[in-house]
Amino acid sequence: MDAAALRALQAPIKERYKADPKAGVVTLKAAGTLDDTAITCKVETGRALAVAGLHPATGGSGLELCSGDMLLEALVACAGVTLKAVATAIDVKLKSGKVAAEGDLDFRGTLGVAKDAPVGFAQIRLRFDLDTDAPKDKLDQLLKLTERYCVVYQTIKSGPPVEIRVTRV
Repeated sequence: MDAAALRALQAPIKERYKADPKAGVVTLKAAGTLDDTAITCKVETGRALAVAGLHPATGGSGLELCSGDMLLEALVACAGVTLKAVATAIDVKLKSGKVAAEGDLDFRGTLGVAKDAPVGFAQIRLRFDLDTDAPKDKLDQLLKLTERYCVVYQTIKSGPPVEIRVTRV
């Protein structure tokens, strides 16, 4: 897909959202089922069933997906797709590219071993390795726009309010 095709694809969508701002608000959903025999949660991904469990650093077997890994994978996926869309829109030719994310966790926090240890990632690093002839100013623009428009990156960075509750069924 080139820049013109991307603009043509997105133009009617953008016009609809300009005319009706409420149409641009979409509620994404995820659902899972708690396993009654193991410490796992079966997450419905829309494409396959993903079974998440404890990370080996907290006693897990390592056979199930770790939700921390899944968060980083979502970041890589979103950042990669966003970067490709931006590169297409601003006409940066990419011969190839890789996206990597890594994050530092202190599992003492999630296990309640040390009250001063944070629960969650202390730092996340996102890296793009691109094979391109684009000049530095275009790569700077590519990175700036990718950062601006990547939903998962902005969500992690901004930390929106999260409502949590339990209901009896």
